[in-house]
Amino acid sequence: MKLVTAAQMRALEEQAAGEGRPPDVLMEEAGLGVAQEVWVNLGAAPGCRVAVLVGPGNNGGDGLVAARHLQDWGAQVEVVLLAERDEADPNLKQLVEREIVVRQAANDLTQLEEALSGAEAVVDAILGTGRARPLDGTFAHALDLVSKARAKPAGPKVFAVDVPSGVDADTGAVDPRALRADVTIVLGCSKFGLHTLPGAEFAGQIELIDLGLPAEAVEALPVELLNARWVRDRLPERPASANKGAFGRLLVVAGSRQYVGAARLAALGALRSGAGLVTVACPESALPIIAPGVTEATFLPLSDSGGAVTASAATEAVSALERYDALLLGPGLGQGASQTAFVRQLLTSLNEEGPPVLVDADGLNNLAKLPHWWERVAARCVLTPHPGEHSRLTRRPIGEIQANRLASAQKAAAEFKQVVVLKGAYSIIAAPDGRAGVNPYANAALASAGTGDVLAGAIAGLMAQGLAPFEAACCGAYGHAAAAQGLKPELGDTGMLASDLLPELPRTLRELRAV
Repeated sequence: MKLVTAAQMRALEEQAAGEGRPPDVLMEEAGLGVAQEVWVNLGAAPGCRVAVLVGPGNNGGDGLVAARHLQDWGAQVEVVLLAERDEADPNLKQLVEREIVVRQAANDLTQLEEALSGAEAVVDAILGTGRARPLDGTFAHALDLVSKARAKPAGPKVFAVDVPSGVDADTGAVDPRALRADVTIVLGCSKFGLHTLPGAEFAGQIELIDLGLPAEAVEALPVELLNARWVRDRLPERPASANKGAFGRLLVVAGSRQYVGAARLAALGALRSGAGLVTVACPESALPIIAPGVTEATFLPLSDSGGAVTASAATEAVSALERYDALLLGPGLGQGASQTAFVRQLLTSLNEEGPPVLVDADGLNNLAKLPHWWERVAARCVLTPHPGEHSRLTRRPIGEIQANRLASAQKAAAEFKQVVVLKGAYSIIAAPDGRAGVNPYANAALASAGTGDVLAGAIAGLMAQGLAPFEAACCGAYGHAAAAQGLKPELGDTGMLASDLLPELPRTLRELRAV
């Protein structure tokens, strides 16, 4: 499913108008769709009481159309105008003709209180995607009243039109007075702000209304909400006649005497994602500690000092890489001077024609110490930072990054000319050409040590099997999160270990292939 910004949605509507679907036609279809969703959700029960809250713009117009259809089907509808609307508005005139109760509450919120009393449903058609300033005055007080009504034991169910009032459609930022919806009925295309925090927590269940927007223009939109079918269509094939070489060879450069678990989890994540052969290149003195936990891998001992790789070991890793289809660099390396020099020498010696590289964890932290590193790294890379690592790579504050995660990931991908996976709830996968995938999952169980190492392994394993970096990152991130969701009924969101994901990954991939 494609995701849009408010500006992109306006452009689609303008294109639709140019192709013979003017705003009044789109509004009629939007209002009808909203009414259908509300009506079905309420059990199509004649006599159900619905309060439709109407704001000043097109979102309010959608609400007026919805009110008309709900009344025609047998609901008891009251419309509450929270802003002045032209009496010549054809949709408002149709309500008056039907003798639907229309309350003027712009200057008298007791009208709203009366409409809320006994209402089974509230349709929030107040602000939509156009809000650009903090809520105050009538809107703020009105939303407070609705929130209080919703919180009561027999309070109304809230249906938001397009976005809940007070939620930023582009960033997911929420106003302190924002309204929590039980269902958000999105029009034409879903808005990115509903699929990232904190906006996602206010959206409730999301239902999409097809407005017949220009299909080619929608398909060309760069941001995709990932789903099982999208991933299924891109997973590498698994022919019965294949051997391990057909499923790719991955070199995992990871680990130190202090961080042995990271190398194990990354290697096993790659194997569980289907890589045919995985070699762990680690400091020689750490190999006896790492190897017993990854019996299915082969090993390449690297020169070390004090349990960490030396700078000269970069030459050893580069020499070995010609035998592999992809490289995973970073988990558990450590951040001493020798590791920093190792990462710098390794990455700056690779070129675009070589195997793709996934850089994670200490690979990123050490890379961030190299000024203008993106001008010196020519290899095709997938970078997998959490917000702190993203901040170190970009020299931007974490707060700024989190305030607009999509824009942050896209800006970094374009600047670095690399694929960037901005980890966290609803992870963002951004490509240098502007494409982005949004992971639909947020799971607190993944907020534990080692889960990122498994993710790095899963993505790198898919790259070794031949997927392009962006597709591998999207499929790996989705499969990793879906595996965690699969464990949730059994383990909940507390105490899941990164190693719990490993046997779940192949089960998840099997289910994805069967979708």
